[in-house]
Amino acid sequence: MRLRRARVVFVCAVILAPAAEQTQPGLPPGDRPGARFTLDTTLVLIPGTVTDSMNRFVLGLRKEDFHLYEDGSEQTIANFSGEDAPLSVGIVFDTSGSMGDKLRTSRRAVNQFLRTMNAQDEAFLIEFGDQASLTVGFTNQFDEIQHKLESAEPGGLTAMLDGAQLALHEMQKAKNPRKAVLIISDGGDNNSRYSAHEIESLVRQADVQIYAMGVFQPSLSTGLSKEEVSGPRLLSQLAEQTGGRAFSASDSNDLPSVAARIAIELRNQYVLAYHSKNQTKDGKYRKVEVKITPPPGISNIKVHWRLGYYAPSR
Repeated sequence: MRLRRARVVFVCAVILAPAAEQTQPGLPPGDRPGARFTLDTTLVLIPGTVTDSMNRFVLGLRKEDFHLYEDGSEQTIANFSGEDAPLSVGIVFDTSGSMGDKLRTSRRAVNQFLRTMNAQDEAFLIEFGDQASLTVGFTNQFDEIQHKLESAEPGGLTAMLDGAQLALHEMQKAKNPRKAVLIISDGGDNNSRYSAHEIESLVRQADVQIYAMGVFQPSLSTGLSKEEVSGPRLLSQLAEQTGGRAFSASDSNDLPSVAARIAIELRNQYVLAYHSKNQTKDGKYRKVEVKITPPPGISNIKVHWRLGYYAPSR
């Protein structure tokens, strides 16, 4: 009897090419590790990232290793995928005056991220300073985004929450079921029409992962506004709700490597799909929990997943 082993992936500065799609004969489509999802609006999709104690990705897990709960009740996983599925990505880029000389390395970070995109992926660009605007709509010609950012100049205040709202609205046009928003900023919001509470509510309703990265001043620094102090915490909360993460760089030169980390994480996720046993259309928020039975030889596993969703309403 062969002993099954999970694979642990080391994160390097080099972006790894996605593995070729594989299928296993004799398994129904939903149980194949490389199976693609068909769009089914009744399915709840829960993306998740699994890492070990050294923050390395744990790959090669199977559906039976996962247990999924909704409001404490275990659900039946209908579809399971560990493949590199096509992505729809929204890039939300801070061009406010505080970015200054960070703008150059932030551009490099976006370029690093875009190099990992595949032919079936798509992306759009939103820039925000005093206000947020969609400057490149959904495209798979990623050099359009790179060229647009080359002309970006810092100036104005920071309407970050408006940028997030616009991204969630634009994401409704996405063609891929896996969706992510990447926010690049250096601090808190100070010029948005939307409040943090409103954005938190929109994030809970959207089937979108939020990732954020930036260079943030230490919270003990003098002269920072309340918004600038609370900005990193707000980004972290938004990301956590969706199964994404917020990364803080101590130096703007670290941003490209942070972007590489996010790209690798998106390419090494599991996606669990299920039909809720609770068929009540009450529009209420439902909490989701993912647990894993660790494979032999892997300890202290950590899982990041989408924490919940709103049920449909009548």
